[in-house]
Formats: sequence, structure tokens, C-alpha cells
Amino acid sequence: MLSKLNSAQREAVKYLDGPLLVLAGAGSGKTRVITHKLAYLINECGYAPRNIAAITFTNKAATEMRERVGQLLQGGSAKGMTVCTFHALGMQILRAEAPLLGYKKNFSIFDSGDTAKIIAELLGAPDKQDIREAQSTISNWKAAFLTPEQAASDSEKQHLALLYGRYQETLRAYQATDFDDLIRLPVELFRTQPEALERWQKRFLYLLVDEYQDTNDCQYQMMKLLAGDRAALTAVGDDDQAIYAWRGASTANLQNLHDDYPRLRVIKLEQNYRSSQRILHAANHLIKNNSKLYEKKLWSEHGPGEPLRIFAAKDDEDEAESVVLRMLAHKFEHNAKYSDYAILYRSNHLSRAFEEQLRAQNVPYSVSGGTSFFERTEIKDIIAYLRLLSNEDDDPAFIRAVTTPKRGIGNVTLERLASHAASRHVSLFEAAFEPALAEQLNARQLDDLLEFCSFISRMQERAEQDPCNEVLDSLLAAIDYEAWLFDSQEPRQAETRWKNVQDFIGWMKRKAEADEKNLLAMTQTIALMSLLESRDQETDAVTLSTLHAAKGLEFGHVFLTGIEENI
Repeated sequence: MLSKLNSAQREAVKYLDGPLLVLAGAGSGKTRVITHKLAYLINECGYAPRNIAAITFTNKAATEMRERVGQLLQGGSAKGMTVCTFHALGMQILRAEAPLLGYKKNFSIFDSGDTAKIIAELLGAPDKQDIREAQSTISNWKAAFLTPEQAASDSEKQHLALLYGRYQETLRAYQATDFDDLIRLPVELFRTQPEALERWQKRFLYLLVDEYQDTNDCQYQMMKLLAGDRAALTAVGDDDQAIYAWRGASTANLQNLHDDYPRLRVIKLEQNYRSSQRILHAANHLIKNNSKLYEKKLWSEHGPGEPLRIFAAKDDEDEAESVVLRMLAHKFEHNAKYSDYAILYRSNHLSRAFEEQLRAQNVPYSVSGGTSFFERTEIKDIIAYLRLLSNEDDDPAFIRAVTTPKRGIGNVTLERLASHAASRHVSLFEAAFEPALAEQLNARQLDDLLEFCSFISRMQERAEQDPCNEVLDSLLAAIDYEAWLFDSQEPRQAETRWKNVQDFIGWMKRKAEADEKNLLAMTQTIALMSLLESRDQETDAVTLSTLHAAKGLEFGHVFLTGIEENI
């Protein structure tokens, strides 16, 4: 199994005598090392799949890793092995241990749109820049494991620290977490509940962490707590590929690993399988200026390769025109596909000139990081119902579900309901059943509201007991979403949106059956996924992408653009 690995890769796979850092340069075959090590632990070392956790940074990477390990295993199944993101692992831990933290198991997971609405309400109609700043600051505080009280020590940000405290109170009232809480709360749990930590340390006897240089403080603490004194741990990373400091990642975690584990073994993967020597020479020449803990130098057996071509444009329009014309000439000359090409830039706003030129030349293209399938209006409508079935205290989901489709419950009813809920410190759903609400609504308003809430209660019971596919079919039929789409929108738009809903429901049914999950468990899974796996289809189009979004991808021909000072 290990015969196709080079000597450094083999050494990294077989080393089990203590904590290990695999310093994996770009294109050095780190995924091959990770998948072979997982298979080696099971095939050769007697580990049960359920006792291994491999932590990645994207759902796509986790899916690919799981498939590749399955191909290497004797018997061909990695079933039971935990291969997931930090956030998905945190969700798994929280679902099992929720009561210890004062949450119910069916807590909601709020996305950035949900949290933006909460922050907007707390700030009182601010502009979008203020909301984004607050979201980013709170996220970084959580990643650094700072409480609102600790954050208040920064005199310049005391107003945001106060907002942070009120924001957390709101999340708790909704029985909800944001993405950062999915890691922060398990760490808090493990620090305060030793018996819970012991349960998970016994569950995961070996940990493997990919893209280690992109971990933040909170993720490092989670990994360290799970590894425990046994320190059966392999971290794979590269400080030269650390590009996420702006969202809380800390390269200091490489130093922490070195300091916290005196027996740490470091193995360097320096042979590059992706690029020519000329590209690596240029990269090494630049990278040597980085401050770093470990030195390494990438090399390749692919020969010198073509010279790098540097073109100085007059302005951004000239640059875009030149890139597109050169690309088209190269494509014709080499009989290549559009999908062989990528145009990379530093920031999303730089795509405009390239998009204009590509459209002018009738060249198909896709912009990496475009609207997620889950962000489409019709999908968020259905997900609102699923979230409410999972957690009736989820007020944002309640508002969206009760008003989509329209069912005679207007703004006056909702304002009075919200006012009553606020005065009683309960959720909108709970407030609807309180006798005192009848004094503020007329009979028709109250009847419509109670009819909706009673419907949700009935569906909740079914969601816990019945198969996911049956509940989904009943839910769609009961709310008559298809008819509402065609009544409220142009036929072609309604048809497209209904097709999206059908694709989504079909995917959910298949996923629930494969993972043996009920509807409530599936709802939490969805909150962590950025794209539908079933829609990840290849198209013949030029890729436009930021350098950040292109990390880990490969293309036959790449244009690096906007390589200039201050960009």
C-alpha cells in the first residue's frame, strides 16, 4: 500500500510514537499522506474506524478524503470514521452533550444572514459596514476565546463588547449558536466537565488535522483537549500557506505545537508533484522572505519548465483585454478547454474588468464563491420550516415560515406577538399559546396564529418519529409551496425555483437515508454545508477566483493578475 509513496511520505504515514507535524509544502502530496495514514491505522495497526477523527477545513475536502480512504481499506468502507470539519465535529459533540451546556439537542445554527439581522436590531438600523465590522470583531473574539467581559478591556471597543454580550444573550434565548460557537462551546464544555472530555478522548484514540496552519486559538484548544496526555496526533500543515490570519487563523499554533509537545516529531515533505522547477524557484525566492519557524525548500522532478511571462499593462482594462486575448490564442493553439484556465486576483472587486472582456468575447466563465445554493430564496424558505421544526424557539425561522407562503398573518399580528414575547422573555412560538395574548389580538388573528403553531407542533412530533422522506413530502404538501410560487411569480421564474426546491428535497432524502438521520438531525447538517454535493458538477468555463478561494485547486494554465503595490 505504501510502495507508491516517497521516503518522507512513508515515514509520515508510519510514525506513531508520539505527536507528529508533517510540514507539507504546496503540491507535495499531503492528501495522499493523510489518506494512506488513515488506512494504515485501520489495516495495519488495528484501529477501529469509529476511534479515528480526521479534521479538514471544507466539506468538499472531507468528502474526497472519505472516498479515497474507502478505496484503500481492506473491505472498502470507512463507515464509522469521523472525517469532517472542525465545525461539524463541534456540532456532533454539542448534539450529544447539549444538556450539560443548557441547550436542547435540537438547537439552531445561525448563518451570517441570521446573525446580521440580530446585530442590526441590537444596533438600531446601522449601515452594512457597521454590521460587518461587528460580526468580524465578535467572530475574532470568539476564536481567541474571549468573553464579552474580557473583550471590554479594550477601551476602544467597549461599545462592541457590550453588543457582544447582548448578542450572546439573544442567541441563548433563541436556543441557537453561530458558527464560532460550534467550536467555542465544546472547548468550554471540556474545560468545565471532565467526564464529558473523558468520553470523547476515549471515543477518538487518534486525531489527524489537515491545513493545521489555518487553525485559530479555539480550534487549537479543541484539538489539544481531545488529544489529551496520550497525544496520538498528526498535524499536517505549512506556515508558507497560511493565508487566513484576517479571519482569526494563527500561525503561532505551529509554535504552540512545538512548545506544548516537547516530543514533537517534524517531517518535511519538500518534493513538489505539481509544478516545474522554474515556478518553484520563483516561489522559493519570494517565500524565503517570510518569517518562519521551520525552513524548507521545494523541488521538483518535472524539469525546468517554461519561463514565467510578465506583462505590464497600462490600466485594468488593458490588463483584462490582454489576458483574455492571450488565453483565447493559447486555447486555440493547444486545443484546450475553457475549464483548463483560471484568472486569479487578490479581491473580488477586481473581477469586473475580466467579466466584461469575457462576455465581450462570448467566453463562458464562473466566478468562484458565487451565491451558494443554500442562499437561494426558495431554499431558505424551506429551511426556515426545518429549523422551526427542530427548534421552536428559533425566532428568525418563525418569522420567515409564518409569512411564507402568506397565510393571513400580517405585520400587526406579528408586532403584537413580538411585543408580548419580549415582555414575557419567551420565544414567539411560546408566546402564541399564552392566554394573555388573546387580549391583544382579535379572534381571527389569534385563530390564524394558533393554527400555524399547532401545525408546527404536529409536524415536530412526526419529524422525531417518522422517516425523513415522508415528513418532507407532508410538509411541502401542507404549506402548498408550489402553488404559492406560481401564484406570486412569473411562470419561468417559478418553474426554476420549484425545480430547485425539488432538487433540494431529493438530495435531503438521499442524504438522510445514507446517513441514517431523521429530519431534525439533517437540519443541523444542512446548516454547516455551503453547497449541495449533488450539484457539484463540472462545466467547461474559465474560472475567475480570488487567490484565497483558489487554494488547493489545480488548473492547467493560470493568469495571476493585479500583482502590484497596494493590491
